[in-house]
Amino acid sequence: MDRKGFTLIELLIVVVIIGILAAIALPRFGNTKARAAVATMKADLRNMASVQESYFLDNRAYAASLTDLQANPYAYKFSGQNVVTITAGTGGLWSASATSPAAGTVTCTVSYHTGASDDGMPVCL
Repeated sequence: MDRKGFTLIELLIVVVIIGILAAIALPRFGNTKARAAVATMKADLRNMASVQESYFLDNRAYAASLTDLQANPYAYKFSGQNVVTITAGTGGLWSASATSPAAGTVTCTVSYHTGASDDGMPVCL
């Protein structure tokens, strides 16, 4: 018996091992797209904060609408499929929220000058 090659049992064992590894790895990568969408929403809100501060320096008030921030010289743009809205913008107080179809039901919000402990930090729920 001088045959070379693999037996059927050896091949089945390899297939089972690959199946077990795939079953462990795939769920870990399943929510990667949603986590990336949440990260871009947070980045968009941080970028909005920078643009809002520039707007405030020029106008002595925060922008109450997104169109004010998207006009020149500010040219604020948000990423991909994200939808960013300013929910308040009077005087020294403003807040905004961001959603994305890729993130499912997660909504990120940020508030500035409210006096809350999470003031200025994007919070996603």
